[in-house]
Amino acid sequence: MPLTREEREQFLAEPHIAALAVAAEEGRAPLSVPIWYQYEPGGDVWILTGRDSRKHRLISAAGRFTLMVDRLEPTVRYVSVEGPVVDTVPFTVENLREISARYLPAEKVEEYVDFSLKNHGEMVVIRMRPERWVSSDLGSV
Repeated sequence: MPLTREEREQFLAEPHIAALAVAAEEGRAPLSVPIWYQYEPGGDVWILTGRDSRKHRLISAAGRFTLMVDRLEPTVRYVSVEGPVVDTVPFTVENLREISARYLPAEKVEEYVDFSLKNHGEMVVIRMRPERWVSSDLGSV
């Protein structure tokens, strides 16, 4: 069964690991990689990635990307959202803390932020406006 707008937005707002997909160079399949993301119902989705990363280059060239999140319990449910990039800006440490706190236990956030600042290089925040949604709850299997 397809999810209602409220159900799909709430599901996307939960801290799932997303599969990001974006068109790649000619002769290559689309890039598809796991990624952390942030979303609040009714707003834009945002991700952090390296300024010099392949993801950033491909998203910049394509001007849009897709995120897909799923779960297996208590029911098989998924949401896929695709849309245009509406903003790309340099990250802030607060962006990094916010997205880290979404996925990590509170006591691990600062340690991860320090690690990331030392090891991941310059990053950017890429915001995508959800435009097309595909969703379903397949029930218990």
